[in-house]
Amino acid sequence: MNSPDIAAEVRAFVVAEFLAGEDTSDLTGGYDLIGSGVIDSLGLVRLLSHIAQAYRIPVDDIEFAPDHFRRRCHVG
Repeated sequence: MNSPDIAAEVRAFVVAEFLAGEDTSDLTGGYDLIGSGVIDSLGLVRLLSHIAQAYRIPVDDIEFAPDHFRRRCHVG
């Protein structure tokens, strides 16, 4: 699976879990999910859990803070 595919899958997860029925036209690679209130601390845990399971990435020993997820990244 390549980066655009992963980004699309993670975006689909966020839409399904946190934005069902909402306008998602502004949801780009650089959208601040935490700052906008789409994802709170529990949502961040859910998102990390999904990523860990879907992509087999061990996250148990990694320190995470909301600021780690505010870095703008663009795919494609």
